[in-house]
Amino acid sequence: MQVVLPEGWARPSGYSNALVTQGRIITLAGQVGWNPQTCTFETDDFVGQLRQALLNITELLHAAGARREDVVRLTWYIIDRNDYASNQHAIGETYRAIMGKHFPAMTLVIVAGLLEPKARLEIEATAVIP
Repeated sequence: MQVVLPEGWARPSGYSNALVTQGRIITLAGQVGWNPQTCTFETDDFVGQLRQALLNITELLHAAGARREDVVRLTWYIIDRNDYASNQHAIGETYRAIMGKHFPAMTLVIVAGLLEPKARLEIEATAVIP
């Protein structure tokens, strides 16, 4: 996997603008921060739901034969900008604890709501197995 950075651009912190790779594509539907066996939320806390959503993503990757390092894109949908902004340190710690020091292309989108009323965020992922 190659990080693409146009000449003169500053390297972003915590994500990549673009990656180049080739292989088998794995796409994961948006994952919310609930227990996937019971489809219930065990916390209303933003960081707690983030932790569970990332764990769900790593489990799906494993089931598809991919690793967290194979992720090339994450799109985060959140309902409250302040939840994200006020928890950036804890978000970074949680992300690194689960995903490692792997920072794919990422987009953060603030939305009016999510399908699951208790969801604070939803994350979809794309991975490429070389």
